[in-house]
Order: sequence, then structure tokens, then C-alpha cells
Amino acid sequence: MITLKKILCPIDHSECSYLALKHAISLALKDEAKLYLMHVIDIRLYDTEIYKFSPYNITEINLDKIREDLIKSLPEGTSDVLEVETIVVKGIPFQEIINAATAIDADLIVIGTHGRTGLSHAVMGSVAEKVVRKAPCPVLTVRIPHSVSRKD
Repeated sequence: MITLKKILCPIDHSECSYLALKHAISLALKDEAKLYLMHVIDIRLYDTEIYKFSPYNITEINLDKIREDLIKSLPEGTSDVLEVETIVVKGIPFQEIINAATAIDADLIVIGTHGRTGLSHAVMGSVAEKVVRKAPCPVLTVRIPHSVSRKD
């Protein structure tokens, strides 16, 4: 039987990343594993023309506020029963997730996937897909179930 000791859960504050977090918490509670909450500030967004004229500067991002928001994303009382650590870095999301998993020697990565297809997948790429392909450990991908409409 596999016992998890360290679980990495990247959070981008989307609905599917919060669903992944629920799974990560459940697994961490089962094995009394340490839970690492991670947020990656995507530096590629700040290299585009759109942001060159923005008053918002990447160097002014409040990393402590981001860490606080990660802890706030946990259900109340979770940090009382689990050891939780936050990781906030700037970089390319899939690369930084892989780097963090390697650095902490993660037993599992639990990551949400938006399920993009077509043009948005081609343009945005899939962080989860790249993590699955390059991760140093098993990866659990979690997506929001889509309700299937039935025609009668």
C-alpha cells in the first residue's frame, strides 16, 4: 500500500483548482501527509504588449498576500489537522510546478484541469498536461464534471 507523505497542489484560484484542493485535502488527511499549496505567477503575461502600459508591475506583487490567500482557500480548521506549507514563485507554471515537486520530493501532485480544447488549448497550452508528462511523481488531474444534457 502506498503512503503519501508530501502532496503538492497548485492553486490558480479557479473553480477546478479548488476542486483539486478538496481531493488533495482528502488524500492528505487519509495518510497524514504534508500539503503544499502552490501558486505560480505566470511571468509570460507580463511580457506581452498588453501589460507594458499597465500600472500593475510584477515586482509590486505582494507575495505575502498571495500566501495568505492560499491559506484562506482551505476549509476552516484544515490547518489545525494538517501540516500545510505555501509556495509562491514567479515563472512558467508547468516548469515551476515540476521544479517544486522535485525540490520537496513530492509523492503526488493534485492539479485541476480546465479541459480546454481547440484554439484555447492551442494558445494557452495545458499546464496539467505538461505536468503529467514531465512530473517526477504521480499526478492526479481533477476536472469539473460537465453535466450531460439528454435529448428526450
